[in-house]
Amino acid sequence: NVTPTNGAYLDTSTPTITAQLRDNDSGVDITTLELKVDDVKVANDKITNTSVIGGYNISYTPDVALSDASHTVTMTVKDHDGNLSTVATTTFTIMTTAPTLTITSPTDNLKTNQAACTVTGKTGAGITVTISLNGTDVGAVTVSGDGAFSKEVTLSTEGENVIKIVATNKAGVTSTVTRTVIYDITPPEITAVTITPNPVDCGNTYVISVELSE
Repeated sequence: NVTPTNGAYLDTSTPTITAQLRDNDSGVDITTLELKVDDVKVANDKITNTSVIGGYNISYTPDVALSDASHTVTMTVKDHDGNLSTVATTTFTIMTTAPTLTITSPTDNLKTNQAACTVTGKTGAGITVTISLNGTDVGAVTVSGDGAFSKEVTLSTEGENVIKIVATNKAGVTSTVTRTVIYDITPPEITAVTITPNPVDCGNTYVISVELSE
């Protein structure tokens, strides 16, 4: 068994590579172990070997960080009779970089009297997007091949509403954007009207003042 497993997505650039080497006949000759990362041989003194019944458990952590990309590990070993094992191979992808996430609407601190609010934005291809309104998930968000997405949410709380948009890559690394929308459906009230001067002299200039409250 070799880890990381084939096809895995990892959020670390220095993954620990492990394997179980077993031979119930002449036994594993650990000195013949050949471990390669992207076709570059790893020095055996950098590999940790633990003797167990029937063979060894090994582990190796790269000294230098691996790039955000696909990487392949291969491994062979012989038994004490000189028989070479089949090649064990695993390919995994490192994704430590947070995905891009741009929100074009709504703008932050938008004030509106409309309950319908459309969240639009763009992220990377293959990224999962989730949206929550005041802490409640609003349902599945469809992301197109170019990373664009659009989702309508319904504002139900008058006053401040918090919309949280999270983009997650296949390794679980996230980017988050938060938008606050003020939902205002209360009309203003006219609390006072005054005319200056009062009474008004016909033909003279006068000022009408209106006080509003909300």
